[in-house]
Amino acid sequence: MIRTGLIGFGLGGTAFHAPLIDAVEGLALQAVASSRTEAVQASYPDAQVTTADALIGDPDIDLVVISTPNATHSQLARAALEQGKHVVIDKPFATTVAEAQSVADLASEKGRLAIAFHNRRWDSDFVTVRKLLDAGQLGEVLLYEAHWDRLRPGLSQQWKEVPEAGGGQLFDLGPHLIDQALLLFGTPDAVAADLTVQRPLGAVDDYFSVTLHYGERRVVLASSRMVAAPRPRFGLHGSLGSFVKFGLDPQEAAMRAGHRLDDPAHGIEDAADHGVLTLADGCRETIVSERGDYRRFYEGVVAAITTGAAPPVMPSEAILGLRIIELARRSADEGRRLTLA
Repeated sequence: MIRTGLIGFGLGGTAFHAPLIDAVEGLALQAVASSRTEAVQASYPDAQVTTADALIGDPDIDLVVISTPNATHSQLARAALEQGKHVVIDKPFATTVAEAQSVADLASEKGRLAIAFHNRRWDSDFVTVRKLLDAGQLGEVLLYEAHWDRLRPGLSQQWKEVPEAGGGQLFDLGPHLIDQALLLFGTPDAVAADLTVQRPLGAVDDYFSVTLHYGERRVVLASSRMVAAPRPRFGLHGSLGSFVKFGLDPQEAAMRAGHRLDDPAHGIEDAADHGVLTLADGCRETIVSERGDYRRFYEGVVAAITTGAAPPVMPSEAILGLRIIELARRSADEGRRLTLA
């Protein structure tokens, strides 16, 4: 058993990490660092409730999972690595490329793993998109669009709304959209971006549009908190046809509602959200979405620790995503497209 400690029992800890750790063979949730003692004990009575410092220093903990405000990720990760722990770090891996590289370098020095929690690689719709591309059903994709919209006109007063390192929409949803695009298409040639604050009294970006340039291909990633009728989640347009779909992967909603991960229906998207493939001759076909399963991330963590298999997300992949975010912010500030050196 990989004895696991979780730091943070907010949304990320309660809806994602703790249920996944509990559900994956080879992991044991041994301790949780949180001030919400009663909530932890109600859901995980066998887990010790402690502080972050005590958890990191506990010699019985093998793996530390960090689900805390973004600005604390790299500091906690370094502290855990210094104590000889493997670490899983919620997105973003860090708030700067330099911080992320220091975490990756320390992990390498200590012979431990530092893995970014890019669980959206196992969204049902994204798994479907990868399958379509791998099968060549769209031909050469020249335009890829991914949107993640919400209607949140009010300010939540949470740490994500505070103008500090790691705050704002680009750091909240951008890492997922960017990671998915990089997984499909690799490193772009250039980045162009637009960021702004659209809500009254807002202090951080709540709208972004980032365009990745790959020769003649354009990859457009966008998100807004002021959209009541969301745009297509994915739109792929290639030389042989287009694939367009709406709706979000159902796993987050199910996990937040406390549904069991061993439910046979878990990760299966509603038929109403299935995408449509339109071929060049006008023929249209509904594509049944693949099953999504975030457990595969932690299964990959177990394999990496116990067998030396490649981790489910490489540090270099997380660092490249942060390079894109840094370039996007510069691009927006300077009003110009920036190339990747």
